[in-house]
Amino acid sequence: MAHKGLELWHRVIAGGNKPGDLAEIIREDAVFHSPVVHTPQKGRDIVVAYLAAAGVVLNTDKFEYVREFGEGNHALLEFVTELDGIHVNGVDIITFDDDGMIADFKVMVRPLKAINKVWETMGAQLAQSNG
Repeated sequence: MAHKGLELWHRVIAGGNKPGDLAEIIREDAVFHSPVVHTPQKGRDIVVAYLAAAGVVLNTDKFEYVREFGEGNHALLEFVTELDGIHVNGVDIITFDDDGMIADFKVMVRPLKAINKVWETMGAQLAQSNG
């Protein structure tokens, strides 16, 4: 469950976080909870769009998962990275189905300066990928 899902997640991240690879591990009815958008984003296409954009924005050479916990179908992964000199600390809270597919993905980020930078860079990346 979480173990299988985490294995798939790490494989996709290591492979460059490509939209096609993400789509293969995300349920059609998946939900994404952004640290900066109040409304949950529903459906595979929108979840893939957010996670692919996050991969471009956050997954730099400074990105590192520093802690990982899993129980049942749930996992929590703490990460650190840097954006334009701003330290970003966050967590990915992932719920997998029994096949290891992502059903729910929540991202939380701190401190406030980092949230503002993530909002700015994610907005630009999403606009670029949709345009």
